Amino acid sequence: MLTLLLDTHTAIWLVANQRLAREAEEAINTVHETNGTLLVSPITAWEVGLLASHQRVELLVTPQRWFARLLAIPNVRLAELSPETLIDSSFLPGRPPRDPADRILLATARDLGATLVTRDRLILKYGEDGQVSTIAC
Repeated sequence: MLTLLLDTHTAIWLVANQRLAREAEEAINTVHETNGTLLVSPITAWEVGLLASHQRVELLVTPQRWFARLLAIPNVRLAELSPETLIDSSFLPGRPPRDPADRILLATARDLGATLVTRDRLILKYGEDGQVSTIAC
């Protein structure tokens, strides 16, 4: 069963019904067709709050309601964010991105065996290096 972890901007685009790259759309459709899982990290709630507070994303509702609506999408589930995963984000192999939120997403994807759906070039490069499964969106 396919498990995808959505990067924050991917979640924002998904809720806004914006087009994603073909491979990402196909993977998300496969999740829905096979009753797989679309995971969203709690760190995404934090990032959406930051983006909204700095007016870098315009939401039609509060960030809290926006996040609740995201979790109401079929097959979308909140990923566990354990202390172990947070610690793992400090010890990622290879050359991971420096951004703490990206590192937490990477550690989450690795710990859960999920494919991270992102457009972040540093995360995609990390995936190309074989450290985590990624799909460009």
